[in-house]
Amino acid sequence: MKTLYWLMKREYWEHRGGFLWAPAITATTLLAIALMSIIGGEIVGRRMGLFPLNDIPRGNDPLTPEQFQHVGTTLDGFLCFSAVVVLAVMAIVVFFYCLGSLYEDRKDRSILFWESLPISNWKTILSKVLSATVVAPVIATVIGVLFGLVLLALGLFYLMFHGFNAWHLLGAAHPIQVTFDIIALIPLYALCALPTIGWLMLCSASARSMPFLWALVIPLASNLIVWWLDVIGLLNLNASWYFQHITARLLFALPPVNWLEFSSKLHVHSPDHVTMLDQLGLAGNYAALAAPDAWIGIIVGGAMLVAAIWLRRWRNDA
Repeated sequence: MKTLYWLMKREYWEHRGGFLWAPAITATTLLAIALMSIIGGEIVGRRMGLFPLNDIPRGNDPLTPEQFQHVGTTLDGFLCFSAVVVLAVMAIVVFFYCLGSLYEDRKDRSILFWESLPISNWKTILSKVLSATVVAPVIATVIGVLFGLVLLALGLFYLMFHGFNAWHLLGAAHPIQVTFDIIALIPLYALCALPTIGWLMLCSASARSMPFLWALVIPLASNLIVWWLDVIGLLNLNASWYFQHITARLLFALPPVNWLEFSSKLHVHSPDHVTMLDQLGLAGNYAALAAPDAWIGIIVGGAMLVAAIWLRRWRNDA
């Protein structure tokens, strides 16, 4: 366990720019854009005599239940959206991290040094998988939530500036619950990301050069062949099904809410009273694991990781 801890720490040290600074710079940039938008909107609004929230009571005037729920959903949505944007950047970082995770040390021959140490291949690959599915999402989530809280504070100060009772409006939001739900969904994200992570690491372990090209060409070319066979009627194949269940899961399972396809089939909310807390509900989202398709992807992803461990044992050239 101690070896695994230091291996994960090594991964963080070597990829701190992607794991930490990429989400942090993204959040800082978006925060600057939000601040500029608030200032610009205020100037334009004053020139034109407009204010976008005139339908919300000011001062101590009470909100109607509908307005209270609408404000709460909007504020919770800001916090959730902020985390999702940062997690989307993290997904891009993890994509390229997995592609180079087992190829780069063969390319620069550092694999010979690591093989001289009493460290098994499965521990090395497990440390990389945990870095991609736990370390990077946790860091991005923390940064995204902090970014959302700062953005929420800016919005409340803006409302107070216009005479609204910001504390009353804040009572409609649920920042602690939203933060807890986002963090609690990380294990579900990690499981649903395994098909892409397993495929990218398998390509990284097997490719002698250009793993990015191999990772893209094989799924897309196979999808093109399936589409062609479907068009000419040679085989009874469904190209759209193949893209959704094979190609997309091999290449595009890293973005946030990657489990939504499965949970939406098994857990449907009433369209009339859906709040942000309903959408983040753990029971509804973890229902995705009841879908057989989800477990097929998880098992296949695990099998590809096992294959990557085997390949790493025998292939140390690039």
